[in-house]
Amino acid sequence: MSNGKGRLFAGAGLAALSFAAFAAPAYAQDATDEETQTTTVVEDPATSGAIVVTGSRIRRDEYTTAEPITVISAEEITQAGFNSATDALQSNAVTQGAGQINNAYGGFVTDGGTGANTLGLRGLGPSRTLVLLNGRRLAPGGTRGSVLAADLNVLPTAIIDRIEVLKAGSSSIYGSDAIAGVVNILTDQKLRGLNIDMQVNVPEVGAGVDSRVAASFGFQADRLSVIGSVEYRKRNKLARNDVSFFDCPVGGFLDGEGSEFGSGDSVGFDGSPCFTLDNGGVTINTLGAPTRDAVSRTTGAIGRFNRFVPAPGQTAGPFPGFQGVDFYSRDTFDPIQEEEPLITAAEIYTGYVSANYELGSLGNAEIYAELLGTRRNSSSPLYRQLSLDYVTGSPLLPASLRDGRFLNPNTTSNGKIVAARAFIGYGLTESEQQVDYVRASGGIRGDFFLSDWRYDAYVGKSWNDGSYAIESFLTDRLASSLDVVQNANGTFSCATQAINPNCVAAPALSAAVIGGNLPQAFRDYIVVNTVGETQFRETTFAFNIDGPLFEMPGGTAQLALGVEYRKQSINDQPDPNSINGNLYGLTAGTPTVGSDNVKEVFGELFVPILADVPFFYRLNATGSVRYTDYASYGSDVTYKIGGEWEPIRGVAFRGSYGTSYRAPALAEQFLGATSGFLGSGSDPCDDLPAAGAQSPTEQITARNCASIGIPVGFVQTSGISVFRVGGAEAGLAAETSKNWSVGVVVSPPLPEAIGRFSASLDYFDIKVSNGVSDLAGGTILSRCYSDPNFDPNAGFCRFVTRDPNQRLEVVSSYVNLSEDIVKGFEANARYSRDIFGGRMVLNANVTKYTEQSSRLFPEEFLSDANGIVTQPDWVGNFDLTFGLENVTFRYGLDWTDGDRNKTYDFFAFDEQTGTIDPDLVQSYRDSFYLETNDYFLHSASVQFDVDNFEFTMGVRNLLNTAPPQITAVGFSTVGNAPLYSGYDYRGRTFFANANFSF
Repeated sequence: MSNGKGRLFAGAGLAALSFAAFAAPAYAQDATDEETQTTTVVEDPATSGAIVVTGSRIRRDEYTTAEPITVISAEEITQAGFNSATDALQSNAVTQGAGQINNAYGGFVTDGGTGANTLGLRGLGPSRTLVLLNGRRLAPGGTRGSVLAADLNVLPTAIIDRIEVLKAGSSSIYGSDAIAGVVNILTDQKLRGLNIDMQVNVPEVGAGVDSRVAASFGFQADRLSVIGSVEYRKRNKLARNDVSFFDCPVGGFLDGEGSEFGSGDSVGFDGSPCFTLDNGGVTINTLGAPTRDAVSRTTGAIGRFNRFVPAPGQTAGPFPGFQGVDFYSRDTFDPIQEEEPLITAAEIYTGYVSANYELGSLGNAEIYAELLGTRRNSSSPLYRQLSLDYVTGSPLLPASLRDGRFLNPNTTSNGKIVAARAFIGYGLTESEQQVDYVRASGGIRGDFFLSDWRYDAYVGKSWNDGSYAIESFLTDRLASSLDVVQNANGTFSCATQAINPNCVAAPALSAAVIGGNLPQAFRDYIVVNTVGETQFRETTFAFNIDGPLFEMPGGTAQLALGVEYRKQSINDQPDPNSINGNLYGLTAGTPTVGSDNVKEVFGELFVPILADVPFFYRLNATGSVRYTDYASYGSDVTYKIGGEWEPIRGVAFRGSYGTSYRAPALAEQFLGATSGFLGSGSDPCDDLPAAGAQSPTEQITARNCASIGIPVGFVQTSGISVFRVGGAEAGLAAETSKNWSVGVVVSPPLPEAIGRFSASLDYFDIKVSNGVSDLAGGTILSRCYSDPNFDPNAGFCRFVTRDPNQRLEVVSSYVNLSEDIVKGFEANARYSRDIFGGRMVLNANVTKYTEQSSRLFPEEFLSDANGIVTQPDWVGNFDLTFGLENVTFRYGLDWTDGDRNKTYDFFAFDEQTGTIDPDLVQSYRDSFYLETNDYFLHSASVQFDVDNFEFTMGVRNLLNTAPPQITAVGFSTVGNAPLYSGYDYRGRTFFANANFSF
């Protein structure tokens, strides 16, 4: 029997093979020592001894490639403490600092919907990274209209043999998605027998336990071979209040450069800087009403206020029962809000089966089939604030407030002026997703009629069916409930009761109501579980042949040719209340419906020019070309060339250059038009602090607002309308890119007593033109009004309209970025030797980005984000393993470079002039702390392997390293930590894995 997790890659390290692909050729059947076995050999199941390298379609007799490939084995995933392939793929060992959408994004709107996990290499996003399962693409998965990329949750962790990551463009090989790179997940085709695998990861805080149990099997019966797996994973919610690091989010402002973090913060009414509106707080238990005299909550003096808190003990003064509050003295914290997830909960069921049957005819053909099925149940409770708008003249108001004019008419005021608004902490509302994903595929492959040529005919179909449910306030029900008449007995009824018998009148305004004590019948009436449905389909037909052409001094020239047809369709149907714009406080959405298809013809040539002669111990050339014809965006030709040259033994050079053409994804083209609202406070000109109390950004904003005639002290009384249109409607165009790399590999022959050493250094350069990107309404407003060179008709402001009554409209959509550029170096090193009776292996992988820049409009200068807090310019991964008989020890280290200067420079950079304002930099340094130290995550494990039993235990984040703290400006934050997948929010986590083979 064969243990599917095996020891084939034991001690290889997550970064070990980024260079080995060129440095040390390995033969598929002849590798016998452990050191050589760590080199990846991907056998063609139908051709013994033939190797198919990720990034190529040509079978070769040795493993070489012109580009670096990182290989992660199942054994390494276990030793590193990852409980799934998803976690391993989103680690820095693979992403090299590029931010990913992971399970910390529960409260954010993300592509694929809540719970989806995606992978984007080189910081270029998941829609430009192609994910393959056994060499075939995984269709996008998830919920809502923005299903753009493969959801990593569908991967069958239990039966994975290894994962190969090619961080180079391969569009001419695989198609348009492979701009930043290709990730190929390979299952264990040699598994025989039964494996039981169990793992649990337990954060030290005790919450957020992540457990998985799986069974995998394989058998051979004459000409039939079958492998399969079933697994169940459950990840419990880890809430913010479970981790003490997030107990007290503060603004984090400074009182001059070098001052203590938070020294410039204002405090709340209780004297605490925690959970103010600067960070982590939300206005609750507060009444909004026209400006009037009231006793101050904090000073006891009489002043002018338009926000008040109930104060039953305030029996005297101009506003009995209430005290006046300002921005900081209002109530902003409800303990229940901290039950929102820091890491979302999920339950995932996965089944996988693959079968091969040798026909013995049609060219020794083999029929193959594969079926993958998953169900993901995920959830992310959301804390909601409820604003109840009581209209002028409403009997629900006390007489002292009934005639007020606080806000203009809105969607719940039935065309009437709002006299008062109650800001209520409603509590948690449920948000759940269920996603069923199925991929069925199969084909036939065998000997072609030309000598030593092979053919492969393939067909695949993917189904993604998702539902997303969220408890939502309904606008029409709120409007009906607030439109009341008073009954003779003093109670209230809806004015529309005769035609709307289920209507429940809103409660009369009182201190209890403002404090969140709402009748249950009213809660049940205004909140409905709204449900949307998402379908995504992908069908693929492909046929390719490959084989030898002619002999060269360096070997046999090989050619691969093929055709492919893909069709995709999306049908997202939001809840009717969403379609009709009836969700209060949430974005309305219309259906996203569309389809596209692409026809492609491709070819690849491998030419081994010279081999085993002085100065040319290896000289290979590769070339590929692909003709792509989209039904939606027309056609183009992409190509790629590469080469390998080994002038002396142990020293080799490699390089490649390629182009790509990517039509916008279905979600980018057909995303249903949405309309929504931002709160009045999202107007950058709203209620700005007095001149002496403004931050640098607020000073710029105030100057820009004044330049268009907005007076000092302006208060926005209307919500902001946000209209989002699909990319096709906005004139979205296809994007193109160029990708080139060059590198050197050193693998000197050393005496066994010294050990084995290999190293590589590669330079990469990717430039995307007309890149597709999404602009959010809030981002547009912020970038418009904080621009030092403000022009109300240019830049981001071209998407903003302000009417004579100061009402704002923002139009957002997918747009074509003028340019997106990523450049840098990736270095890998590996050293191994026998020592102290065991085998030691040391691996290192370091990436240095030299540019991560973009610009939205052609007239702008490139804005380089390289090195800022969430886009580090240095990232490294190191691991050391030591194997003794049946015991393996592992120590791992992830390093993310810190920043002292680049974030300030980035925010002070003017895209219109291409300059950095030193005075603005200094003002930022005086007010904000946007710096991080180098960030290190340590892990350790020990693995015991006895007969058919393997047990691994260890610790991730060994030193319980907390994420860095920054001022809550410029970035999305969790507490005071930047929202960035490179940081660990769980803290120290213990893990244990047990594997049995039979």
